[in-house]
Formats: sequence, C-alpha cells, structure tokens
Amino acid sequence: MYNQAKERPLAQSEFYRDGLASRIPPAGTVARGWLREDRVLHTGIGPDGKFVSELPAAVPFDKALLARGRQRFDVFCSPCHGRQGNGQGMIVQRGFKQPPSYHIDRLRAQPLGYFFDVMTNGFGQMSSYASQVPAEDRWAIAAYVRTLQFSRNAPLAELTEADRAALDKAAAAPAAAPTPEAHP
Repeated sequence: MYNQAKERPLAQSEFYRDGLASRIPPAGTVARGWLREDRVLHTGIGPDGKFVSELPAAVPFDKALLARGRQRFDVFCSPCHGRQGNGQGMIVQRGFKQPPSYHIDRLRAQPLGYFFDVMTNGFGQMSSYASQVPAEDRWAIAAYVRTLQFSRNAPLAELTEADRAALDKAAAAPAAAPTPEAHP
C-alpha cells in the first residue's frame, strides 16, 4: 500500500484523454455534508421568501436546545453582545464599536430567522459565523436570544404563581453589602 500507483491532484496524466489526473465530478454531485435540502434549516427563510418566526421542524424546542444555545452564545456572541444581550460585551469595554442591544424594539420585532441569517451571513461590523457554528447551533443561539429578549419584557400575567412569588421574595430581600476588593 505504501508504493501504490496513483496520480497527484492537478498533475498531468497520460491515462486520460484530456491529460489531467483530476477528474471533473459528475453533474449533480454534492460534497459530503453540503446537501442543503431543508431550505428553512440552512437559511432561515420560508417558502414565502421571508424570515421564519418559528424553529425549523428539524430543531425541536426544549430545555436542551436552550442550554446549548446559552453555551454557544456565551462562547461566540457574548464577547461583543454581552451575556445579557445588551451590547456591552468585553470588546466594547476595550474600545471597539458597540453592537446593538437585543432588547431594542427593532430587534425584538425581528423574526427568529433574522437572527439565524445574521449569524450565517453577517451584518454590518459582524462577520459570518457559518464556518464556525453549525446550523443547528445557530438555531439554538437564536432561540436563546429570543429567551433573553423575553426575559426583559415578559408580562407578569404570563408567569406562574410560583415564579411571581419567587420574584416578590427576591425584590423584598435586602441587597447584599458590597465587599471590599482583595488586593494582593
């Protein structure tokens, strides 16, 4: 196997009539992992040509999806957008341009597919993350962003009685006294 007969890619070859060792793939050939039959899953755009407002059927909504979205958001998005999605990430603290907060009206009104598209294709100062974040993870991040948005604008009437009681208890608790910084 070490000394097998082979042609180097893009080398000349006397074996084929065109003199090239590399072969042109047959028509309709798709590279492994690049078949994108589910347009919604890979673009965030529905059959009507508009961004979808729901997750694709291939991405089930559950706690695991939100946990994955949060983890991926913390890795890829929080350096710029901040962990709260308020646009106050670490890069802003170091002098870079501030991205918009996810909590502004313009972004709260955007459908879920919009966030997926921005992660896929980039927008403004933000470059594409399609090569670093798989489509399923981009949907998880988009779902988590929607959760962040809802967390700041959830109507009190939509919370369970237990959640309202927990909020009332937290609001009534005295604020913790600041502790002095330890200096080495």
